[in-house]
Amino acid sequence: MKIKNINIFISLGLLLVIQSCGINSNLMLKTPKDYAFDKLDVDSANAAKNEYIIQVNDIIKFKFYTNKGQIVLDIVTTSGGGNQNSGLSNSMTYTIMSDSMVKLPAIGELNIVGKTIREAELCIENEFKNLYVEPFVQVSVENKRVIVFPGSGGDSKVVNLKNNNTTLLEVLALAGGVAERGRASKIKLMRGEDGNKKVYLIDLSTIDGLQYTDLIIQNGDYIYIEPVPELGKEIFKEIAPIVSIISSAAVIISVLTLFK
Repeated sequence: MKIKNINIFISLGLLLVIQSCGINSNLMLKTPKDYAFDKLDVDSANAAKNEYIIQVNDIIKFKFYTNKGQIVLDIVTTSGGGNQNSGLSNSMTYTIMSDSMVKLPAIGELNIVGKTIREAELCIENEFKNLYVEPFVQVSVENKRVIVFPGSGGDSKVVNLKNNNTTLLEVLALAGGVAERGRASKIKLMRGEDGNKKVYLIDLSTIDGLQYTDLIIQNGDYIYIEPVPELGKEIFKEIAPIVSIISSAAVIISVLTLFK
């Protein structure tokens, strides 16, 4: 009978080990201790030096005027070519295609990928100079968004960037701040650059983190705040059913032994 009891507890122990593999399994984007993060230049945290950069698939909206904005130019717009327009309006919305080109009325295709908002405005104004008197253009990007993991495990939020230049601190505030489990000292910023995904490690746990708070967030960035593993809670949650089974088995074995 004792051998059978031992076999039962061994089996239950193995079951416990198997079950424990689910502990903190919802944590994402883990990096080993020796992971080499990309170097983030402190100067790039200055908003004046790191404005939003226009990218492929951005939906740009711009208003077009002549005579430095004194006379509104109405343009008949048509659908197709990735454009989203209809009717007469000086406000137009266009999608930047995968080849980095955007097709604009009167001037045709133009590449503004890699430019800041202001650089794009000047570029478009320059193209229209041959057709209109002192053109004036205002540009905005309509579909800027980032994904934020606030540090609570598997939760995430999509944050729309309404302003042309939105800082790291603003995005964290829009996402509800750092979660209770989140490590402010381990904020991973993942950004696509030159066809590659770069991963930067940012520490906002001390006042020294102010140098990063004005970093301009780009469309498509991922912000992952590493959560603190809840080992005790997770282990208890995993072993609670096992403990219940073991307790029940022990009672049954005790009763059988008593009757024997």
